[in-house]
Amino acid sequence: MTYKKHFLILVSLVGALALTYAISVIVTAYAGSGSSMYSWLDPKLASRTARIVMSADGNEIELVKKSNQWFVLNNGIEYPARQMRVEDFINIFTARSSWPVRSSSASTHSRFGLDQGQARVTIYGENTALLEVILGSDDIFRNETYFRKAGSNEVRSGSGAVKTYITGSVNGWYNLRLVPETENGSLDVSSVQKLSVYAPEGVQVFTRKNRGWEISGIAVEKPDFSAVENYARAVLNTEGDNFDDTISASDPMLDAISIMLELGNGRVVTIRISVADESGRRYAHVAGKDYIYVIPTWAANRLFKDASSFEMQ
Repeated sequence: MTYKKHFLILVSLVGALALTYAISVIVTAYAGSGSSMYSWLDPKLASRTARIVMSADGNEIELVKKSNQWFVLNNGIEYPARQMRVEDFINIFTARSSWPVRSSSASTHSRFGLDQGQARVTIYGENTALLEVILGSDDIFRNETYFRKAGSNEVRSGSGAVKTYITGSVNGWYNLRLVPETENGSLDVSSVQKLSVYAPEGVQVFTRKNRGWEISGIAVEKPDFSAVENYARAVLNTEGDNFDDTISASDPMLDAISIMLELGNGRVVTIRISVADESGRRYAHVAGKDYIYVIPTWAANRLFKDASSFEMQ
């Protein structure tokens, strides 16, 4: 009996210790996760953001905000930026996420690649910097990157996705759609009421009528309205692969072909397009804009259709 009694006491002690340990682990983990939750920039300040400067590997990308629209400033020209991409980027710094502290000592900055900083992001308001963050090395698993605020010794680690934003080509920030509003779906094909194509071969006009389309300028015996709808959608969503700053908007080469989109809100979008160059690319200018789009061959080919493309099969 004495043996059994001692055994039961021992098992009870072991169980109690195990339970105490488990509780301490849970409490510690909970406390640790809470303390790691952090945001670099007060979300209330996000609306005050007027400019963002990113630098990495000797390259710099600058974004500027005007009339609530973001632009990429490159070679003195403001090109339309991908609004959703900019918003997602800012959200990385304003969202409360896991950014655990790794060090609070300046002596560790070199170890984390933060003594000089491999990359830097500065978010400005109208007249002052709202946030300046230095990016250092990645962790050994390359899942996280080390960060610190300029002027602060505290080192935190977090999403390495920031580097993918700032180390890529400036093209990644361009909204290269000829009609930029189509980026976020706020303008879709239902907005197109009339589509006119003026080319050396002749004129094609597609006018929305009730639930179908009226076609003129080309002979189509049995119109396929879904084909016309898809064509209008392709024109509306046409996207270049770059901007060209060597061609002027007044260059007569852009008068070879023109496409006019008449939208339901009364807006008219006129696109002037060059003939194809030796590689099949074309250059395009949208009336009222200061920049020239470079349209890759595959996208340019979608802009032009013959009568057979609209025949019911």
